[in-house]
Amino acid sequence: MKISCAREPLTNAFSLAASIAPARSPKEILTNVKFTATGGKLVLTATDMEVGIRLEVEEGVEIETEGAALLPVQRTMAILRESNDETITLETDDTGILLKGDRSKFNLPGGNPDEFPPVISFEEEKYHVLSARLFRTMVRRTVFATDTDNTRFALGGVLLELTEGKVTAVGTDGRRLACMEGEGESVGGHETTGNNTIVPTRAIQLMERAVNPDDETIDVAARASDLLLRTKNAVIYSRLVEGRYPTWRQVLPQRENATQLDMTVGPVFAALRQASIVTDQESRGIDFTFGDGTLKLEASTKDIGQSQIELPVAYDGEPVTLTLDHRYLADFCKVLDREQPFQFEFETGASPALLSTDDGYSYVIMPMSRDR
Repeated sequence: MKISCAREPLTNAFSLAASIAPARSPKEILTNVKFTATGGKLVLTATDMEVGIRLEVEEGVEIETEGAALLPVQRTMAILRESNDETITLETDDTGILLKGDRSKFNLPGGNPDEFPPVISFEEEKYHVLSARLFRTMVRRTVFATDTDNTRFALGGVLLELTEGKVTAVGTDGRRLACMEGEGESVGGHETTGNNTIVPTRAIQLMERAVNPDDETIDVAARASDLLLRTKNAVIYSRLVEGRYPTWRQVLPQRENATQLDMTVGPVFAALRQASIVTDQESRGIDFTFGDGTLKLEASTKDIGQSQIELPVAYDGEPVTLTLDHRYLADFCKVLDREQPFQFEFETGASPALLSTDDGYSYVIMPMSRDR
């Protein structure tokens, strides 16, 4: 194989593929990215046997001799990042791999590309088409709420529900729940059933990263034990988390007498950051007291101090105090624009708080005990 590539698009593609390849593995071959030059394009594949990716690179690629090669992730990534050359030439022979720039040359050992495990392509006839922007937003707004350390109820991933005309993403760790709904087009009658389409947290983060901001749509196909995502230049597959997701819809409060207040992310996040200054790892609760047209945020930690921050709100009912983990509310604020309006719904100090936006996003936080 002998090819030349523009360094920048090659580095971007290799970096994404390298994020899937394991740094260490009993199967040493998996610590490589496979290059296949054929048909006027370069295909990069990587896998850790749980997640896999196929990336096509055409920009700035010139193929003199078709072929395949295995490139070690760490060394190759270091070469591409440190190089100042605009073009990189890659050539293989019986002794290994030669990477050359205008003023640099590296010889690396090469394994047998024929021994690299295959990474499946997207050949599904049934799948969902959805906005690339929507998918990225859904992942960012739900993935932080998953619990990668907890094996109960398969909480270590994002549940994807794909039905006719709609897609729903859900993440929860048992103490808070993030849910977002959006539009999606079902092709060939594609839909998921039950609560089994749980994409591992790491895998769905890699999928979100693989979606280019320039992509208009993506295709998603759920199968019995894995999920495939196709963008313009990439296909990623992931095994699904084994187990069933909890009945998450029962967690979303359906209340007739709850109070709903219109708020904006920026002022709430600023007040929250101030109030949390006196919290620590053991004392994370902040009292949110609504009353007399004011939201009062109060925190107190022994040996650190106390804080009290006030915000004006349109509430003149009986005072209600909820104690919330400030980190959970901060996570909600971080994935939204500072100018984003949202509704803060509460009923009593012992019932969950429901935060929602007008674009299909809902977030439930369970209250903490007042005697924390």
